[in-house]
Amino acid sequence: MNVRFGYGSPDSVRDVADIVRFAQQADRDGLDHLSLSDHPYVPNLLDGYAAIAFLLGRTERLSAFVNVTNLPLRPAPVLARTATSLSALSGGRFILGLGAGGAWDRITTMGVPELRPAAAVEAFEEAMQLVHGLSDGGHPAPTKHYPIGELRPAPVPAPLIWTGSNGPKSLAATGRQADGWIPGRAADWLSDRYRRSRPLIDEAALAVGRKPSDVATIYNFPGTITAAPLRSTRDEDGRWIGGSPAQWIEELTDAVLNHNAAGFTLFPGRSEPYDVQLARWSQEIVPAVRAAIS
Repeated sequence: MNVRFGYGSPDSVRDVADIVRFAQQADRDGLDHLSLSDHPYVPNLLDGYAAIAFLLGRTERLSAFVNVTNLPLRPAPVLARTATSLSALSGGRFILGLGAGGAWDRITTMGVPELRPAAAVEAFEEAMQLVHGLSDGGHPAPTKHYPIGELRPAPVPAPLIWTGSNGPKSLAATGRQADGWIPGRAADWLSDRYRRSRPLIDEAALAVGRKPSDVATIYNFPGTITAAPLRSTRDEDGRWIGGSPAQWIEELTDAVLNHNAAGFTLFPGRSEPYDVQLARWSQEIVPAVRAAIS
């Protein structure tokens, strides 16, 4: 059972030393991936792609992805070349996290015209097709939003594509094209958002001859890893808030065995030191869950 465990990295320009240290420790501890955000309009944040390229070069086993790529700011043909380049440089450790674009009021400050929602989703699906087309064995073709000329695919396998889809049309595009889905707004397997959204992915996958299992669900999972157990690990709305390592182990094991969870990206809470929580995650929780589900 290939379940992936990772973490959401800090991404402030002031935290560079810690960012590198955490990545190298996670690499040694056997985590599967790290992620960084993609908000180039925020001046105190590192550029997501520059950061993951650097971190892939400073690690040996850890995969990395931008969670998720702000597609309107990264034209798909160039993004496809970036993806195959990072895959080649890292020995296949790059994952393409992809979104159709949100926060248009911020995106347009970068000089990019706003797309209507339907057009943004069209461009999102075309981008996934183009990434596959410009990877080994692909056949790149012009599309409505990317009228490319004669281009050849790079001799590098296509990366995994994990999307941050939310709306019905983008969820359907995920079912047709992607390898993984990251539920929006940190929704988990017990949430209404997941129960409403996942069937749309499965139906779209089946409609094009894919299996629902071809699209893994990888959760952005925020919460605090505490030294002592909490009386309740979820709030009044049913949202996970955290608990002791034993409580995390029980929750995640159940998610994998009974709810088909295929991965988790930890975002540590702020009430405990980040490095302490990351160590509890990689050295206590993840090995125990792997053992329980094996």
